[in-house]
Amino acid sequence: TKTEQADLFQALWGRPGESPCFVLAARSPADCFDTTLEAARLSIKHMCPALVLSDGYIANGAEPWKIPDLSEIEPIEVTFAKPGDNGEAFMGYKRDAETLARPWALPGTPGLEHRIGSLEKQDLTGNVSYDPMNHEKMVKIRAEKVQRAAADIGPTPIRGSESGETLLLGWGSTYGAIATATDRLRGMGKDVSSAHIRHISPLPPDLGEVLSRFDRVIVPEINMGQLLTLIRSRYLVDAKGINHIRGRAFKVDDLVRSVLDIIESKE
Repeated sequence: TKTEQADLFQALWGRPGESPCFVLAARSPADCFDTTLEAARLSIKHMCPALVLSDGYIANGAEPWKIPDLSEIEPIEVTFAKPGDNGEAFMGYKRDAETLARPWALPGTPGLEHRIGSLEKQDLTGNVSYDPMNHEKMVKIRAEKVQRAAADIGPTPIRGSESGETLLLGWGSTYGAIATATDRLRGMGKDVSSAHIRHISPLPPDLGEVLSRFDRVIVPEINMGQLLTLIRSRYLVDAKGINHIRGRAFKVDDLVRSVLDIIESKE
């Protein structure tokens, strides 16, 4: 898309019914590799679709990128379902106790026939089901599966102090502008830190605790405030937004000025 972050809500909720999936956002051209690899790892481990968000600023940008040594990358473990030894029926919706992932059956494998498609399925068997209580159960299982994956997300890195007056929270292609603005504001003597999240669904498990360590949270976005809305509703934080919708990246000077306006209005 153009340089804009307007599709976050679409990525989070733009499907029939309540069907959450993984949503990640790359912060730079080089970060696209790591973000896509992480998305694939989550998707395969938990058997759930994953979306990776980018925009025109990243797509048309460039930065040095060292080709990784594949031997240093943790392999993505793939386990395919196998037919039962005693001829028992394949349970296409029997889930892993830890991840709630369904078994991955190779199409055409004798003994692993099962139904797929958008109609609701019966728990365990995968047969089409119109039972109301089964539908409610399956909706909750799908949501829980995504939330359990948060355990795979590491601590949220913070630029600047680990706690203080102001935290700038960003995602996606605003990383460079937010990081530079943070450094500039700290150089001016302002108690400002920043955090940039890659995982938006599920959110990092420590994010609520991180936000609680700051008196003020500001969310710069190139939209009308989509992550801001999510953060305010999820954590009940009185976060403020800086929102530009101009088809281009934030200018650092504009961002610094907007942050100062918010800070000084409270002083």
